[in-house]
Amino acid sequence: MRLTPRKEEVSAVKALLESEDFESADQMAKAVIKEVAEVLQMRDWYALAHTWSDGTRGLNWAPFGSETEAKSFADKIAIGGSGRLIKLYAPGVMLANVDGKKGWKGYCQDPDCGHAPFTHSTVSAARGACHIPTCPCGQFRK
Repeated sequence: MRLTPRKEEVSAVKALLESEDFESADQMAKAVIKEVAEVLQMRDWYALAHTWSDGTRGLNWAPFGSETEAKSFADKIAIGGSGRLIKLYAPGVMLANVDGKKGWKGYCQDPDCGHAPFTHSTVSAARGACHIPTCPCGQFRK
């Protein structure tokens, strides 16, 4: 699995590494592992579902970071039959659209909000107040 770190992912892990809130390396390591798991939950992945030539269900592989990576893998193993790419949508994005994802690209940068753009009302070409009932945000901030 190939990963290209994104700016907001690096920032989240960097904040933990620079934090003085940990009493031991073990505590910091656990926090970093949890943060990386949460970060990866925000990504869409791909799976490769295989079928043998006679129509029998074959083998399945995942996760792949992109369609290209999955196709390259399929070409390398070349075991016969056919394969299909299946996009695995990020469960973290679904949660972030409701709970908010403060500081993440594409989400509202208001410190009290962090919700997705579509949760904000449309005001001409801009976005207005957040429609999440518990959110005090009055204007979507990029």
